Formats: sequence, C-alpha cells, structure tokens
Amino acid sequence: MFMPVGTNATVKSLDPDDLREVGAQIVLANTYHLALRPGHERIARLGGLHRFMAWDRPILTDSGGFQVVSLGERRSVDDDGVTFRSHLDGSVQRFTPEHSIAVQEALGADIAVAFDQPVPPHSSSRDEVAVATSRTYRWAERSLRAHGRPDQALFGIIQGGLEPDLRTEATQQISALPFEGLCIGGLAGDETPGQRGEALDVVVGLLATDPRPRYLMGLGSPLDLLDAVHRGIDLFDSVLPARVARNGSLWVPDGRLNLRNARFLDDDSPVQEGCRCRLCRTFSRAYLAHLFRADELLAYRLATCHNLTFSLDFMAQIRQALAAGTLPDLVRAVDARQRAPDPRERPRSDSQAGAKGG
Repeated sequence: MFMPVGTNATVKSLDPDDLREVGAQIVLANTYHLALRPGHERIARLGGLHRFMAWDRPILTDSGGFQVVSLGERRSVDDDGVTFRSHLDGSVQRFTPEHSIAVQEALGADIAVAFDQPVPPHSSSRDEVAVATSRTYRWAERSLRAHGRPDQALFGIIQGGLEPDLRTEATQQISALPFEGLCIGGLAGDETPGQRGEALDVVVGLLATDPRPRYLMGLGSPLDLLDAVHRGIDLFDSVLPARVARNGSLWVPDGRLNLRNARFLDDDSPVQEGCRCRLCRTFSRAYLAHLFRADELLAYRLATCHNLTFSLDFMAQIRQALAAGTLPDLVRAVDARQRAPDPRERPRSDSQAGAKGG
C-alpha cells in the first residue's frame, strides 16, 4: 500500500472526497509540523486528527524525527532528545521520544511511529551512522514505555545506513521489541537504487518469518516501489507524486509527461487513455497545459489527482500480481515499457526527482 502524505493534515490541493476517489486507504500526517502548528493540544480539543481533517479512514503519523534532525544548524542532538529552533518563528523547541509519543497520542492517529534519528545514508560516516543507530534503538525502547494508547498501533524504526553489519544489528534489536509494525528508515535519501536494494535485502532476509508489516519510509516513484515490493516491502509513503504533479510532471505507464512542454498546447487527448481520474476522464492535455501556464490552482488539483490515482492503481496492480504469483512477469513488463524510446520526448526516470518530506 502507498500512503499519500498530508503533512499539515491535508494532501496539498486535495480534499477528503478527492482522496477517497483516487483510492487512498490511509494517509500520513506529520508530527513535527502539527505539533508546531496548530498544536497537538488544539487538535485534541477539537476532537482529534480524524475529525479535524474530516478523514474517516486510517491515519499514520510519523515520529517527527526526520524533520527535527534535518534542521541542520537549527538543532542539536543529544542522548535524551533534540533541541531545535522552530522553522516558523525561531522559538526553541524540544523533542524527545516521550514528547513525540505524547503528540501522536493527542493527535489520535491509528498508527504512531517511534522517535528516531535518521541520517543521510551515503554522505554520513560510519561513526555517525553507528551513533544514530544505537540512539534510535534506545529511543525505541523509551517510545514503547511512553506509549499507552491501546487503540493506536506503534511501529519501530530500523536504521543502520548502508552498513550491512549495522543494518543487521538494528534489525535484530528493533524486531525483538513488541512493535506492531517495522519501519525501514534512513533510505530513500542520497543513496543509489543499488545501495538501497542491498540494504533492503539485509533487512528483509532477517525478517523472513516475521509477520509484521514492513514499511519503507519516503519512497514514492513507481519503479522504486515495484523494486521494493519485489524485495519484500509492504508499505510506503512519499510526497513525490504530489510534488512532481505541481511541477507539471504527470506519470503515465511508459514514464512521465512534462505538461509545461509546448507540444501539449494543442493536444486534445487525455493525459492517459483509460485512466479513471477526474483529469483524464474530463479534460485534455491541452487544457492542463493551459492551466499551468496561467498559474491556475486547478492545475495542481487535477495533476495531483492523476499522479495519486496512477500510484494507487499501480499498487493495486502489484497486489493482483502478488496474489496471482506473477510479480516477476510484471517487473519484466514494466522494465521493458520504461526502456522503450519515445521519439517525441524521452521520459525522465522518476528516481531523478526523489523527495523526502514536505
């Protein structure tokens, strides 16, 4: 399953009816952003996150760890937690495992995530990865002790960077704890697809008999999703489908179309023949190309509806292939389709526009 990201309790440009129409079964909201604005206490007073955003299906809240530790010079990390300056007003804030869990319990999401310390996997030294991995394990234990809401599942996060021994140790430690699901963190960042695959193979190999869902955080391109499912991953989230949509990039079976390209200005065909989304069943490529050039907000909504519909339908196709035992055939077919040249416009690889958070 793929989770659209609703950072501020909304998937940008879409309302809950749009999300149901594209096929979203669960969305992700961000602990860090909602704690700072409008505040988790306020959301709790207003009836919790489901009522606040009028979403009656499951919600997962991330721990806030990625946003907190990515603040660069605005934050300092110690064994107890992270002190940082708010990106909104510069006020000094403090996040600890206990605070992250308290925020997520107040928000009332169906799934909460243990507080962790992710680091860029490729550009971090082994010592930096080792310290963060060890700290994440200690914070996982504290997150479990702090979590007391019985109607909310709690997932732990496996770190370890690109180091096989650190990934092995982290997988063994986190999987030994009584979490309801296991996140694989510290990837979908600055590593290559090959490096990511090697790290995933280490983790999945150790979890072969573990029945809990495996959640790779921050991965969103269709090709990357297919590869990760083929390696044994179940659950994903990313801002990528919505972000590239707002930039005019629309996903289609053989790659991507840039609707800001002049060749679409007179194209009266849908973005994708047979697509069920509200863009493709109603409007033309020419109309969407016009909306982007006119800076009309409808362009963002229609393009986002299409990319999320494409992503969620693609995941449904993967589930069908898994059930039928034909996933390797799907992998080969998608790979061949992506490699076929387009004489008009060579679609870029989605991995070139990877995104995390936001």
